[in-house]
Amino acid sequence: MAMDLRELAVRQVRGIGPRKAEDLQALGIETAYDLLEYFPFRYEDYHIRDLAAVKDGEKVTVEGTIYGAPVLQMYGRKKSRLTCKVVVDPLMITAVWFNRHFIKDQLTTGAKIVLTGKWEQNRLQITVAEHEFPDRGGASRTGTLQPVYSVAGPVTQNWLRKTIRQVLAQYGQWVEEILPEELVKKYRLMPRERAVSVIHQPEDWEEGKQARRRIVYEELFLFQLKMQAFRALNRSKSDGVAHSVDSQAVREFVRSLPFVLTASQKNVIAEILEDLKQPYAMNRLLQGDVGSGKTVVAAVALFAVVKAGAQGALMVPTEILAEQHKRSLEKLFAPYGIQVGLLTGSLTERQRRDARASIQMGLTDIVVGTHALIQEDVIFHRLGLVVTDEQHRFGVNQRSILRRKGLHPDVLTMTATPIPRTLAITAFGDMDVSTLKELPKGRKPIKTYAVPHDMLERVLRFIRKEAAAGRQAYVICPLIEESDKLDVQNAIDVHAQLTHHFPDLSVGLLHGRLSNQDKEQIMAEFSDNRIQVLVSTTVVEVGVDVPNATLMVVYDAVRFGLSQLHQLRGRVGRGEHQSYCILIADPKNEISRERLKVMTETNDGFEIARRDLEIRGPGDFFGTKQSGLPEFKVADLMSDFEILEKAREDAAELVSESDFWTAARYLPLRDYLQRSQVFSGHPFD
Repeated sequence: MAMDLRELAVRQVRGIGPRKAEDLQALGIETAYDLLEYFPFRYEDYHIRDLAAVKDGEKVTVEGTIYGAPVLQMYGRKKSRLTCKVVVDPLMITAVWFNRHFIKDQLTTGAKIVLTGKWEQNRLQITVAEHEFPDRGGASRTGTLQPVYSVAGPVTQNWLRKTIRQVLAQYGQWVEEILPEELVKKYRLMPRERAVSVIHQPEDWEEGKQARRRIVYEELFLFQLKMQAFRALNRSKSDGVAHSVDSQAVREFVRSLPFVLTASQKNVIAEILEDLKQPYAMNRLLQGDVGSGKTVVAAVALFAVVKAGAQGALMVPTEILAEQHKRSLEKLFAPYGIQVGLLTGSLTERQRRDARASIQMGLTDIVVGTHALIQEDVIFHRLGLVVTDEQHRFGVNQRSILRRKGLHPDVLTMTATPIPRTLAITAFGDMDVSTLKELPKGRKPIKTYAVPHDMLERVLRFIRKEAAAGRQAYVICPLIEESDKLDVQNAIDVHAQLTHHFPDLSVGLLHGRLSNQDKEQIMAEFSDNRIQVLVSTTVVEVGVDVPNATLMVVYDAVRFGLSQLHQLRGRVGRGEHQSYCILIADPKNEISRERLKVMTETNDGFEIARRDLEIRGPGDFFGTKQSGLPEFKVADLMSDFEILEKAREDAAELVSESDFWTAARYLPLRDYLQRSQVFSGHPFD
């Protein structure tokens, strides 16, 4: 019978005592299995290279002969610089050791030496990190790839390398194959036992690459299997509501809209209406760039559900956005007698009580609200469709609570932060993904410029020019008030400065600490052009729609992420006039410079999201805790997207096979899923 390495505590491994077991536990390693799956994130290359092919600043391993006596310079009691001439054919180079004075006597003329360190081409110098004397025996790393692990505290690289080698030698043969044989053959994958061994100690780069490919596929396949099984289970239940969609009424509603839908919008609406007719609950992600018309698509879906006799709910992240959506939906639905309600945290107790009663009795057809919608005392009469706008602002649990308020209602989640396909099909593997790529006709690309703070006077002149032409401007600051810790502009000070600078213009101030009534009043005045310049924090980041605003100025732009800057820029460019975005910043590092460069180069939100993912990585980009996005041990969503898509296809095909849960050939995989709790937290546990 095979040994289950998950049951073997690290203390049972030869050479690991109680103290080391505690140190490993701090790294999340508790069993022999955890040790074997604690994969390296890169390798140190100790293969000897020709200096002619090495770039300046690269880390390199070279072999040579010591030429002449070493020279030692001491700086105080503990600091030293040791230099020695070494012949590395055909060059004479200088080897430098810092604070290694005690090796001076080992550097004897004529001795062979292998040096590993940073190469400085102009000086013909190598700053030595490690060295070996090949003729003197002992363990040698020369000609190998050494794994580099994430370590902390008392756990060192050398000790961890040695310990994992020990575990491989002792228990490596018990690593079981879990993938179906047909998949291993289909992609010519390395057997699992060998892949686990090789990824820790590859002979060469090609072998390591093949081991990594096997493990990446397995990681992505197991996750996609979880997603596809969850999706299949939801559909098999058929416990949703098959809405009787009145296609003729929907067509009339679409024709009544004051604009023509894009082809992209029409396609997505057709997908959603088809979902609404099905007996299983819809679970669809609608993603689209800023200004691509997601709200109109949601309005059509809500209209169809209300006409079918159910209620709709639209949950948004801010009260400003809730107010705006309520007004725009009321305008669209007024001719059809559809009642739109509002539920936010700042309603009075009486307003809230009346709103709850109206929702429970079914008098409110569509309710727009913030997280106040998910409070226990909010009860729906017949909730048929839940639309969540800017879904990444809500945690997984918040979204599911709203869903549970209906009898398995259909769910449409929307985001104006475009997600690269690789990320969308991973984070939302159990959802159908619809994408709006086109912008409505007549939209002009927003011209974006990055300028230093010392060009502020020119920026102010440009605000004056736009205001003189009858246009309006946003000025965004990262803080509300002055901070002792951060040297950045704050909204209150900037408002005072601009009020003084533009005495003939109305300058408004908007931030999150204002009452809801004050926010509404300020936004109404800005919408009516009674305020020409609106100084604000990022409270206007999402959804605010003022077509006459043509200028977005962002102070201290390096304080914002790429997706946030793109959202802010999307507040302008909504009318017929040319719009501009000016990013004021003095970038101090490469990442900040790269962000500004991306913003000035493209208006395409999907390209921006792709670059943001490259810069920040998927966890930071999306907010791992809220999205449910897994942290893969080896897989990288940017470089492994082809494997990801294949894994998704294979998982979907496997789950659809009628004998997947019973066939003997799938037994190792099913056993593994059960033991490792891959399906933990889902109804099919």
